[in-house]
Amino acid sequence: MTPSAAPWSRGGTLDPVSTVITGIGELLTNAGRQGEPEILTDAAVVIDGGRIAWVGDARRAPDADERFDAGGRAALPGFVDSHAHLVFAGERGAEFAARMAGTSYGAGGIRTTVEATREAEDDVLRANVARLVAEMARQGTTTVECKSGYGLTVRDEVRSLRIAGEMADEVTFLGAHVVPEGMDTDSYVSLVCGEMLEACAPYADWIDVFCERGAFDGDQTREILRAGVAAGLQPRLHAGQLGPGPGVQIAVEFDAGSADHCTFLTPGDVDALAASRTVATLLPAVEFSTRQPYPDARGLLDAGVAIALATDCNPGSCYSSSMPFCVALAVREMGLTPLEAVQAATLGGARALRRDDIGRLVPGARADLQILDAPSHLHLAYRPGVPLTVAVWSAGLRMR
Repeated sequence: MTPSAAPWSRGGTLDPVSTVITGIGELLTNAGRQGEPEILTDAAVVIDGGRIAWVGDARRAPDADERFDAGGRAALPGFVDSHAHLVFAGERGAEFAARMAGTSYGAGGIRTTVEATREAEDDVLRANVARLVAEMARQGTTTVECKSGYGLTVRDEVRSLRIAGEMADEVTFLGAHVVPEGMDTDSYVSLVCGEMLEACAPYADWIDVFCERGAFDGDQTREILRAGVAAGLQPRLHAGQLGPGPGVQIAVEFDAGSADHCTFLTPGDVDALAASRTVATLLPAVEFSTRQPYPDARGLLDAGVAIALATDCNPGSCYSSSMPFCVALAVREMGLTPLEAVQAATLGGARALRRDDIGRLVPGARADLQILDAPSHLHLAYRPGVPLTVAVWSAGLRMR
């Protein structure tokens, strides 16, 4: 599917006007070899035709049709949120309150959202996705992955994917979220691998499975992923959220773009990830919302595992759309430096989506960037909860 020109419209048109952004006090480009960070000072960026045309010393910046003065502020790539569940109706605030009072999270509330989503009109679902994607954009997110999974019928999964595709850059078929009420697991797996997949594949880029206790086991996960790959979809996987399991090993076995959550890992899981190109996508706002332990991001990086940060925005286990919040949590609770956390939220997400045109500010990349009302990326963790993003460009279009 073609990347969107704006984060809420896959079919938007590009502004033909070129722009030079000058006066950048600190510019994080992620342009080092093998993705090492590169930080420039007193820098400028030129945008032309929706792409980065030039990056360098502000004193040598070429002319452009328009000029934006960053006033010494920091600039960095737009955030890449590679894991979100935005097509839903209703909310589950009471469930959150119960968890804060000591009730453990077991993913059972998903069926509550399924019921509300099935009953909602298309316009209600569409408006909710638009609201959340715009909310993400205001916080610097310029690429969004969006999953289905709250329909669990052929009709409702197809319409979820259609709506997601109107506003998200990457769309994932997650018919294998949980087994809906009234069906046994074997019958539902057959439906997902057959009629549902056939109807949904034309609207999706990826296939995902919730490989967890109470959802789908290892054999069922392999069967669903094999069917999805045969239908032309790329695999990614929910793995290790509720406890150790086979998910990470299966993700590596299928060369999945990412294994997401990775809260509970064995030493063998870490070794498998380190020897693969599968990215461990960490979702710290989930741990904040469920009171589970945080993933060991420091240990994963030190072992040579590629990591990403994403929100997992959904109405149950994490109703947050804030990548800056995830960056702050990764620094405070998961052992990352601020620079490592920002890289995981930008270049890491791009790698999880197998994209080389986002997450970096280099000539030829998509012109996705943000300006912070701060002199450095450090302030994303240093000033948690403060809305620092003051300007955003997505594919060359000024969003705010």
